[in-house]
Amino acid sequence: MKITDIRFGMLRVPLKTPFKTALRTVEAVEDIVVAVHTDTGHIGYGEAPATAVITGDTHGSIIEAIRKFIAPRLIGQEIANLNRITQLIQTALEKNTSAKAAVEIAVYDLFGQLYGVPLYKMLGGGDPVITTDITISVDYIDKMVADSISAVDRGFESLKIKVGKDIGVDIERVKAIYAAVEGRALLRLDANQGWTAKQAVHAINMLEDAGVRLELVEQPVKAQDLDGMKYVTERVHTPIMADESVFGPTEVIDLIRMRAADIINIKLMKTGGLSNAIRIADIAALYDVECMIGCMLESSISVAAAVHLAVAKSNAITKVDLDGPSLSAFNPVDGGVIFNESEISVTDAPGLGIREIRGLELLPD
Repeated sequence: MKITDIRFGMLRVPLKTPFKTALRTVEAVEDIVVAVHTDTGHIGYGEAPATAVITGDTHGSIIEAIRKFIAPRLIGQEIANLNRITQLIQTALEKNTSAKAAVEIAVYDLFGQLYGVPLYKMLGGGDPVITTDITISVDYIDKMVADSISAVDRGFESLKIKVGKDIGVDIERVKAIYAAVEGRALLRLDANQGWTAKQAVHAINMLEDAGVRLELVEQPVKAQDLDGMKYVTERVHTPIMADESVFGPTEVIDLIRMRAADIINIKLMKTGGLSNAIRIADIAALYDVECMIGCMLESSISVAAAVHLAVAKSNAITKVDLDGPSLSAFNPVDGGVIFNESEISVTDAPGLGIREIRGLELLPD
C-alpha cells in the first residue's frame, strides 16, 4: 500500500453553545480534513483545527505546511514503513504541530487498514470503552450552574470548568457549581493560563478551605512559566496538570525532572500526532506520572485517533477529556468511534473505521 496523493477539505460543524475560555470564544468547529490516498484505493483521514492562540496554526498554515513540505516527502512511501513515514513528517519542518498531526492520524488510519484491524489493537490493545468529561464554558454563574446540572443529568461524571477571567468571580463560580453537583460529579478546573502563580495558589487554597474538593487544576499559569507551575504545585493539595506548557516528549522530561506538575495533558495537535503522543505516554508510565488525553475543538475524525490511543495506553492515560463531538451540534462522520454522551466506544473496523464524512467541502489541489 503506497501513498499516491494527499487532498484537503474544510469541515464546519456548529457547536451546541459557544465555547468560551480565558483565551477565546468559538461558535463552530472549523477544521482542515486531510485525506491520504493510496494505490490500493484505501483512504486515511486526519484533521487539524486552527488554534492559533495555542499552537500557532491557522487554516492557511496547515495547508501550506502539508502541501509544500510534508506531502512531497510522502508520495510513494509504503504505509508498512510507519516509523520511516512518521520521521519524514516530524522532520519536514519546525513547529506546525497540527499539520503534522493531521497527516500522522491519516497514516495511522491506513496502517490499521493495511492489516485489517482497529488502530488501538495495532497500538497494543485494551478495553474499547472509555468515559470522557465535558467542558463547562466560562459564563454567568447561573448559566454555568445550569449547564453543569444538565451535563450531570445526561450522565457525565466529570466536569471541566473553564475559569481564569476574574479570580474573584472564578472562586464563586466553582463554589456554586460544586454545591449544585456535589456527590454526583468530579470537578476539573481549567484556567487556560489565566492566573499568575500567586493568584492560583490563593484561588485553590480558598476553594480547599471552603471544602471544595477538586480532581485537578489545569494550566493555572502561562505556558512558559514552569517555575510558576512548580510554585503552585508545591503549595496546594489539589493536583496540578500541565497542558500548554507541554507539547513534546522533551518538555515532558523537563517537567517531570522539575516536579513542576502532577499530571500531563496529551493532545495530538500539540504533539504533532500519534508518534510523539505514544512516546509521552510511555515516558509518563516509566515515571509513574498520570496523563490526561485531551483535544482542541475537533470533530470525531481526529478525536477518534485520540480515543484509540487512550484505549491502548490506559496504563498512563487515566483521565479523558475528549468532548469535542459531544459539544458539536451533530457528528459528520459515518463509522469509526461511537460517541454517546460520556461513553465512547471503539468498533472493530480497520484503522479509525471512518466510512464517510458528511458536509465536507473539498478544497482545490
